[in-house]
Amino acid sequence: MSENPLLQIQFEIPFDRIEPGHVEPAVQELLKDSAAKLEALAADPAPRTFANTMLALEAVTERLDYAMSVVRHLEGVRTTPELRAAYNAVEPLVSEFYSRIPLHEGLWKQLQAFAATQEARNLRGTRLRFVTKTLDSFRRHGAELDEAGKARLAEIDVEVSKLTTKFSENVLDSTNAFELIVTDEKQLAGLPPSAIAAARLSAESKNVEGWRFTLQAPSLTPVMTYLDDRGIREQVYHAHSTRATSGALDNRGLVARTLELRKAKATLLGFRDFADFVLHDRMAHSGAHALEFLTAIERKVRHHFERENSELNEFAGTELAPWDIGYFAEKQRKALYDFDEEELRPYFSTERVVAGMFDVVERLYGIQVVEKPGVPVWHPDVKYYQIRDGSGQFLGGFYADWYPREDKRGGAWMDAFLTGVDTPGHFEPHAGCICGNMTAPIGDKPALLTHRDVETIFHEFGHLLHHTLSRVEVKSLAGTAVAWDFVELPSQIMENWCWEREALDLFARHYETGAPIPDELFQKLKRARNFRSANNQMRQLGFGIVDLSLHTTYSAEADGEVTAYARSIIQKFSAAPLPADHALIAGFTHLFGSPVGYGAGYYSYKWAEVLDADAFTRFRTSGIFNREVGSEFREHILSKGDSEDPAELYRRFMGRDPDPGALLERAGLAVQ
Repeated sequence: MSENPLLQIQFEIPFDRIEPGHVEPAVQELLKDSAAKLEALAADPAPRTFANTMLALEAVTERLDYAMSVVRHLEGVRTTPELRAAYNAVEPLVSEFYSRIPLHEGLWKQLQAFAATQEARNLRGTRLRFVTKTLDSFRRHGAELDEAGKARLAEIDVEVSKLTTKFSENVLDSTNAFELIVTDEKQLAGLPPSAIAAARLSAESKNVEGWRFTLQAPSLTPVMTYLDDRGIREQVYHAHSTRATSGALDNRGLVARTLELRKAKATLLGFRDFADFVLHDRMAHSGAHALEFLTAIERKVRHHFERENSELNEFAGTELAPWDIGYFAEKQRKALYDFDEEELRPYFSTERVVAGMFDVVERLYGIQVVEKPGVPVWHPDVKYYQIRDGSGQFLGGFYADWYPREDKRGGAWMDAFLTGVDTPGHFEPHAGCICGNMTAPIGDKPALLTHRDVETIFHEFGHLLHHTLSRVEVKSLAGTAVAWDFVELPSQIMENWCWEREALDLFARHYETGAPIPDELFQKLKRARNFRSANNQMRQLGFGIVDLSLHTTYSAEADGEVTAYARSIIQKFSAAPLPADHALIAGFTHLFGSPVGYGAGYYSYKWAEVLDADAFTRFRTSGIFNREVGSEFREHILSKGDSEDPAELYRRFMGRDPDPGALLERAGLAVQ
């Protein structure tokens, strides 16, 4: 085998040369290298300094971090049985190594020794925050446990890593295992032409007759929203809501065991529950505070929620089932506002949307985003871009992968490959990626998006900007390495430009004629924006509350089987009675697809939504392309990473604390 491409950090990653066979030998070598650096740091007799302690600690896992980020990424976007096997072989070893770092007694003594020096006492700003947060993190991850406690903690971390990796694989495999082949064209009644064409293309790709439907979002959403055939809607709903609940792919036991181990870890480390452990250094600080935040919004929204559902049932003339909600809601929206979201699709070709988004951020932040061809990628659909400042300085590069594949996980996300630092006289650029699962091109037509897809692209690019515009001198505090209830602010605020005429006119053009969205259609979009907004709020509140309940009060002995417990909570936030086998959390990768992920942190979306609704009022007041406001947002939010307290960064941008009323006002729910 040629030289292993995972052994060296390369800014433009050689995706064309990375093979499954590279993974295990590379990771084994990098683990040895990191372990040797760790031992050398722990045994170094030299007097402690910031450079030989704190910066040396950052360097211990630098190459391993890079290699694992690349392998983890490929397993998510281009998986094969061989790559999955290789990843599963190394992931527990890597997890165990990372878990041991804060438990290393010699390293802990070196950190304490540095903290006692005059240099440490004189630190200010980012460096002081780095030292303080590092010491706190080591304590929270077991540095002061006895040997038995440290051994138990390491066992827990490795087992949780294995469980959550298996959970993600089961969701992907269970999603891919379902297909529905329709051979009678009459059963397609109600579906938009774009969905019918996509289903035909999917069938052709599998060499079957008819139309093929899957549980991937571009296929699932049109079925649940438009298809007249109620029996098919029920079948697809059932398949989706029971993913990963049977046979070898059953996640229910994995969820129960993961919750048990997370609780055990929190207790071992002196916390009441996993939520308090996770939220200790986030803006909410405790599970109780996060739950109080969500329930306060719920109280203000619930009567709107009940009114909306009563009106929908009245409109439908019957008591609705869950597989009816999206279908009749779309008909009600069309009746109320004469608005069909499919009318917008011709105005949102992916290439124009992406180019327009780059135009938006150039106006706001003075940066240029340009595609660079010829860079190795993992699939022909993937594009690579460079971001430069107005002065021409290279800030970073990123990959964009927008379309679904069976070897790619669902959803949309942003990831970092390399996080640069900004020190006097030296700046390192950043590297990352943004991924989604939007409707792919069909034949000679460009990929045409829904408005929600457009929001998703803007959202993920907001995360990417947070990463790429970072100017922080410490890597561990740079980019998106911030409190998770703050990390969604830069992403969610970007969605606001998708609702502004001035911004839409930059990119929303008919793919055939080039005409902008007609004003009548735009006004329909605006009028329909808050249609069933209470249901949208309650859906997210329900996810957040079930997450916190699972990680604070749930007990298998007292509350019974975990999916039934979760279903009983989610029911309170559902517009229709849920079936007895509804098992949403068995497929909820945000909560159980990684050792922490959004576990006990799903409330973060709503928390950050309050921040983004409030922060955007500055742009609305001063002009959505006001460069001065954009520069301040870049300076105080996007460039700072976690170098300062996020609450202080927010106050610096807004001049005050956030106003929670801004969210309900934007959602049209402020009036009681």
